[in-house]
Amino acid sequence: MTASVITDIVSNQRVLERKRWLVVLFFLVVGAIGFVFDIATGPSMLPVDEVVKSLLGIEGADEMSKVIVYDLRLPMALMALVVGAALGVGGAEIQTLLNNPMASPYTLGLAAAAGLGASMVIAFGSFGLPHAFAVPVGAFLMTMLAAGILFLFASMRRFNSAMLVLVGIALLFLFQSVLSLIQYIAAPEISQQILFWLFGSLTKATWETVAVTAAVTVVCVALLAKDVWKLTALRLGEERVAGLGINLQRLRIQTLVLVAVMTATAISFVGVIGFIGLVAPHVARILLGEDQRFFLPGAMLAGAAFLSVASVLSKVIVPGALFPVGIVTSFVGVPFFFWIVLTKK
Repeated sequence: MTASVITDIVSNQRVLERKRWLVVLFFLVVGAIGFVFDIATGPSMLPVDEVVKSLLGIEGADEMSKVIVYDLRLPMALMALVVGAALGVGGAEIQTLLNNPMASPYTLGLAAAAGLGASMVIAFGSFGLPHAFAVPVGAFLMTMLAAGILFLFASMRRFNSAMLVLVGIALLFLFQSVLSLIQYIAAPEISQQILFWLFGSLTKATWETVAVTAAVTVVCVALLAKDVWKLTALRLGEERVAGLGINLQRLRIQTLVLVAVMTATAISFVGVIGFIGLVAPHVARILLGEDQRFFLPGAMLAGAAFLSVASVLSKVIVPGALFPVGIVTSFVGVPFFFWIVLTKK
């Protein structure tokens, strides 16, 4: 191979990388626009320029607008970005790890486990803890229990990725069945509370829950970013990964732990929000490819932008009403799911 050919290959690669970074920047811009409009929309609509003035501390901003922005809407808007990012990254790494385009924290049963944990606290009591604290704790603990079962199977030597997906689907049906039983035997008002939690809503967001979710997400994403080349190599197949000297079992368990902790924290505070962990990684993969240097931040920003835009839609579908954001993401995610099935076969 001549020097000129090598130079052309390197030059083409640099051009491709610049295009990919532009796509990542596009996701960032869409997320920022969605964030501003998420704050502006609501029962009391705010002008976009007032929102920008309030956020940037520019003189001339209306005092009432500042109160609405900082005390009411900013935590919800930030939570949309953080939870969307967590679910986007979680879905991306689960799909990479299992080499399955249908895999996500939702399809592995983690979301169903969170719903079961929350419903048990709502139906049977908070065991002396404050209700607002006990519900997310119950959701988190049950999600980690489901993750522990997945860890157990993943640690088996002869256990492959396809079998892990089947275990996740079995857990999904098991938790949903128990959840249906609890709703059946619970009083009507309790069943209604469980149903509302399962819809997923950002109205539960507070500054404290935003801080906890953001801290956990940042730490988990940073640890995942350390293994970007190993996760990229996974797309070559498990046998080739082993040939490269990568400890596949350790990588699988480590990635599952980080994804489980990150998604469990996010879901426990806002409820079950489906399809982001499926949609965002696919959009990022189509536009950025499998290189984790671009795919990881792309999936993260795509998930954040998707949930932020869904939050805006949940407030403008019916003026004055607030739809649970989980319903909106499902309406968008289901057609996308069918598109994946029909086009990817």
